[in-house]
Amino acid sequence: MSPILIIGGLIGLIVIVGIGLVAVGISNANQTDPLTERLAEYSSQQEVTANLEDIEMSVPFTQRIILPIMQTIAKFTTQFAPQNALEKTQRQLELAGSPSGLTPPIMWAMRLGMMIGLAALMLMLLGRKGPIWAVGGTLGGGVIGFMMPQMYLQSKISRRQNEIIKALPDALDLMSICVEAGLGFDQAMTKVYEKWENELALAFGRVIREIQVGKTRRDALRNMAESMDVADVTSFVAAIIQADQLGVSISRVLKIQAEQMRIKRRQRAQEKAQQAPIKMMIPMALLIFPTIYLVILGPAAIQLYKAFYLPQ
Repeated sequence: MSPILIIGGLIGLIVIVGIGLVAVGISNANQTDPLTERLAEYSSQQEVTANLEDIEMSVPFTQRIILPIMQTIAKFTTQFAPQNALEKTQRQLELAGSPSGLTPPIMWAMRLGMMIGLAALMLMLLGRKGPIWAVGGTLGGGVIGFMMPQMYLQSKISRRQNEIIKALPDALDLMSICVEAGLGFDQAMTKVYEKWENELALAFGRVIREIQVGKTRRDALRNMAESMDVADVTSFVAAIIQADQLGVSISRVLKIQAEQMRIKRRQRAQEKAQQAPIKMMIPMALLIFPTIYLVILGPAAIQLYKAFYLPQ
């Protein structure tokens, strides 16, 4: 067998593995957290009557077949990754909401697979144009492939944190109303979890389930704040814990926190409104102004060209 066919086969295998890792990561990114499912199952105390075969067949094909294969590859790739990098990736996955199926080994396997796959693809596409194109395309494809899973994770973290920041004032208003109506703090969080379907409500539901299985409210709230890394949530949790320790009225604390969060949300909206003209200058300077100049000065330029350069 010729070396070209061997190299082509290896490159094809690498590309398939990289695409498979990305597919598994994306397909499992929006699924339910297994820990959340276990907590919900334990708190509901419902008996499962299905046998082992039915339970196994109910698991998606990606988790039964493809995911174990990718995890084996991921364990091999993590041998070359520093421990602090794995810990940082684990922290980022927690901030992203702990998407099911994504672990630090799989994330690093996805990054390495995409890096090798895109580098090989760019080498095949640009290899015939010369060594400079081949080297530049290979390096560029490798860097882009290595950064794409990380960019996806960062965008997911940003979307989750922004969603939490936007939902927090309304959630505190609802909790304040529930507490003033006679419900406890835990029951008020349960109402938010039952009424809404967003990241903040899911986090409240997880706190309630952790409390039900024996964790203290203080620890559950602190874990929620650490898993979000949002300054508003951290401030809210600190105020609730302090009020619980000092015996201050929870209703009063919730009302003050809700008012402060509404003020912060209004200030953020005003800040973005003030930034809009500055951000609009870039597309205006690059796209709109040249077009206006062309429309206004174009006829004059044509007349000047006819007058001075064309023969009479």
